[in-house]
Amino acid sequence: MDKRLLDILCCPVSKVPVRPLQRQELDALNKAIAAGQVQTVAAVAVTAPLTEGLVTTDRKVIYRVEDGIPVMLPEEGIGTLQLTDFPAAA
Repeated sequence: MDKRLLDILCCPVSKVPVRPLQRQELDALNKAIAAGQVQTVAAVAVTAPLTEGLVTTDRKVIYRVEDGIPVMLPEEGIGTLQLTDFPAAA
């Protein structure tokens, strides 16, 4: 993803900046999705694995990236508190 775009993106609700998901974070998220344990903020089940995503720097919300385009809609966010195996902050 373009660094300039990342520099201006933030969570539309909290205004916290975002960063790309690291591989181990993406793997943990996709494992939980495959187990049917993930919902969006709007309580809609997430059924498709993510190939790319952004997470707020406070690690509270994940936004998917589809075809290189961040989906930064508040209701599409995925709260990380529901992810029991989400890696600890580095």
